[in-house]
Amino acid sequence: MHQAQLSPNQEISGLIGRHGQRCICYPIDNVKTDASVLFALSASEQLAALKEMKERNQELFAIYHSHPDAPALPSVIDEDVADYPQALYLIISLNTQGVLEMRGFQKDGLNIEEVNLII
Repeated sequence: MHQAQLSPNQEISGLIGRHGQRCICYPIDNVKTDASVLFALSASEQLAALKEMKERNQELFAIYHSHPDAPALPSVIDEDVADYPQALYLIISLNTQGVLEMRGFQKDGLNIEEVNLII
């Protein structure tokens, strides 16, 4: 959420690795030309993060990105690129009045379902 606040005009993105209850955030550059409304993870940074997770005996727990001007709901494009069914998809919205919103989603076959987040 802090990363999204630091870049309020573009979508931020990254991965979260987990081993047991310990989670580590791996921010990854958004390489989309219009990063204010779209995101795409830098392939080289994504591979490096996945390699580091493997070395640390972590699993891919979540993939996150922000929506600077939209609700924390998956867009059609977000749904299309959700290629890791085992991962939680976190979307952070800055489109709120003074409060950040974060919602989680999981892909179940062709559908994306919201999950309750307990932080």
